[in-house]
Amino acid sequence: MIKFLDLGKVNNRYREEIDERIAKILDNGWYLQGKENEIFTQNLANFCGAKYCVGVANGLDALNLIIKGYGFGAGDEIIVPANTYIASILAISENGCTPVLVEPDINTYNINSDLIEEKITDKTKAILIVHLYGQAVQMNKIWELAKKYNLKIIEDSAQAHGAIYNNKKTGNLGDASGFSFYPGKNLGCLGDGGAVTTNDEELYKKVKYIANYGSDKKYHNIYKGVNSRLDEIQAAVLDVKLKYLDDDNKKRREISKYYRENIKNPKIILPKAYNETSHVWHVFAVRTENRDKFQNYLTDNGIQTIIHYPTPPHKQEAYKEWNNLSYPITEEIHNTIISLPISPVMTDDEIKKVVEVVNAW
Repeated sequence: MIKFLDLGKVNNRYREEIDERIAKILDNGWYLQGKENEIFTQNLANFCGAKYCVGVANGLDALNLIIKGYGFGAGDEIIVPANTYIASILAISENGCTPVLVEPDINTYNINSDLIEEKITDKTKAILIVHLYGQAVQMNKIWELAKKYNLKIIEDSAQAHGAIYNNKKTGNLGDASGFSFYPGKNLGCLGDGGAVTTNDEELYKKVKYIANYGSDKKYHNIYKGVNSRLDEIQAAVLDVKLKYLDDDNKKRREISKYYRENIKNPKIILPKAYNETSHVWHVFAVRTENRDKFQNYLTDNGIQTIIHYPTPPHKQEAYKEWNNLSYPITEEIHNTIISLPISPVMTDDEIKKVVEVVNAW
């Protein structure tokens, strides 16, 4: 079986370095808010080109904390893509704000920037963009709208570590960005983890304090905060892997290019990249009718796949008030999308087999 993502192989490439860093943590006995966190967050800020970075517990918390840091709440609207993983929307709801859904571009699967302006009202506070599947959102129109209407831009960069738009990396394309380091991400830890990057010093301090019980110093609390911290072991693992992220993304681009040049089955709609550096191919998502039959066929032929995602947020029970709404492009994507294996540890033989099996369907 060709695994969708062999995390054992991914992480064991760095086993010696990871073991060494973890051993140091065990020896010094400091497990939270220590040197490893300082080192990693500074290195991630540098990688993104941002001034500040805060390590937090997960990607959902990262978005949640950004919204809290800006003070958005009941009565405020935040524009968000209809085609996204539900966490992007949950962060808005968690703060009492109203998510305003916008359809995607069928070619990139990212938010359609031409449809945003008609959704802006006097209650709109921010545009939350999602760099879905690893492709950076095309930002020019969104930057213009944010300036015109005095809106914040919040990036959900959970799937796009290292993607580039106009020579700037995700994490530095908006006012603040939330990252996830869930194990399957291009930069993943050995459990849950997340981070916020920003160039806004005031927001940085608020996020940092709110994430640590609202405390600016020990036993002194200036906000009604939460507990959302990246632990030292995860920070150390991520810092080891960050050094290799650009190389891993390069390998993903090479696999994607091979797939796009060699999959010739007319029943398969291939993903598009508006340029090669814009996409880090967190997943290689194709579309096809009879998706379930296609997935079963691939399984029978030894290829593991995952559907990202089978049910759009507006059709989830959690948002039953939206269940009767129609977002046809989003629904088309969710009804036909399926992700083929792509990772930096795939062998040439595995890559070729995926192409051969897909073409034979």
